[in-house]
Amino acid sequence: MWILQRLFTKLLKVSLLKITLIVLGVILLSSLVIKTLEPETFPRYLDAVWWTMTTVVTVGYGDYSPSSDLGRIFTMVLLYTVGIGAMGVIIGKIFDSLTLYKKMKEEGKLAFKGKDHYILIGSSKDKLSNVVEEILNSNKKCDIVIVDHNNESPVQHDRVHFVSGNPAEEEILMQANILESKSVAVFTDDRIEFPEYADGKTLLIASRVEHISKQSKRNIYTIAEIMKEKHIALFEHANIDEFILSNESVSKLMAQAAIFPGSSKLFKQLLSNMEGENLYKIEKKPHWTTYKQAAMDLFDMGATLISDGHALDIARKHNEQIPEGTEMFIICDEATFKKLRS
Repeated sequence: MWILQRLFTKLLKVSLLKITLIVLGVILLSSLVIKTLEPETFPRYLDAVWWTMTTVVTVGYGDYSPSSDLGRIFTMVLLYTVGIGAMGVIIGKIFDSLTLYKKMKEEGKLAFKGKDHYILIGSSKDKLSNVVEEILNSNKKCDIVIVDHNNESPVQHDRVHFVSGNPAEEEILMQANILESKSVAVFTDDRIEFPEYADGKTLLIASRVEHISKQSKRNIYTIAEIMKEKHIALFEHANIDEFILSNESVSKLMAQAAIFPGSSKLFKQLLSNMEGENLYKIEKKPHWTTYKQAAMDLFDMGATLISDGHALDIARKHNEQIPEGTEMFIICDEATFKKLRS
């Protein structure tokens, strides 16, 4: 018993690959031995392997079993001790590996290997939950990676992966597979009281993203939430693609609602994929020459052209030609958008 105890103690320290190879060796050797001892009971080597496997995994169908004393002694000495014990060690290691994987995933210590995902950096749990809900509602098959200092993911979802660490460090962003992402959204850290410090941290992270973009010669689309409008110039200098004003945007929306009662409902529809007509981006059709042609064609199909991706002055340049590669934004329902894409 003491010898077996020492043997299993050593087996527990062996890697999963090595213990698996040991068990496979025991199974193949045992099958060969039992076929040699009882060729009539096990006419084929496959029959011997079948019996050995059903024995070590404790299934025991009973269709094959040793009939000689020597065969039974061999079974009790080798398979019932070493074979079944080693198989138990394998099963235990597999469960330990799954438990460790789950723990590391929850703690954000695993690298994300997917592509075309959205990276969200920082912000509060409530804000991130809203953003995740909107993205998944728009594209239920996409993946989202949240990067934050916390030790656990602020949002629990099957399609949300979490990376724990300092988002201003290149190693952490590479762990989120930033080079294969669709976009990176950097939110204001709500834990920082002063707007200057909060925007400073956002700028540091966004600058790191742009540094990785230039270094790897990849275009990483970056969106930054800013608390003060006067800081936009600094972010433009860092080549950030888009800016979202945090507190000031809310104030301006409140002012618009006060001046034009009911206008907040329109903004709500534009800001949410779950409220009425939605905002979509489409490509220029080959037969569209001017903005007027595009607007009239879209109107007949139930969509409204509102922007060329830069401004809302489509009505004033309706006779201008549409440049190739123009990003055209429309307002319509999902059914109309799918029809336009087909």
